[in-house]
Amino acid sequence: MEVQITNENFASLKNGQLPFVIDFWATWCGPCRMLAPIIAELAKEYDGKIVVGKCDVEENEDLAQEFAIRNIPTVLFFKGGEIVDKVVGAVSKAKLDEKFQALL
Repeated sequence: MEVQITNENFASLKNGQLPFVIDFWATWCGPCRMLAPIIAELAKEYDGKIVVGKCDVEENEDLAQEFAIRNIPTVLFFKGGEIVDKVVGAVSKAKLDEKFQALL
């Protein structure tokens, strides 16, 4: 299940017990729309093992600035509250699945 990430709930999710993945996106972004169903599938597959969130960069500019998000989609991977990996641009499900597996 995907969680909507906001400036307000980010800190509690980042520092939770489970690894955390956040997809920075925008409604007008074509590559973001291509990646969205892949992220949704992975969120279901890893439910209970990894928290998967989506962050609209236009609604949550503070978070986008905090992580210097210049291109979208950008997917950040957190473990223990720290960024351990990053993917920029639309990538395959296999590539993202590798990154998810590495978080476990």
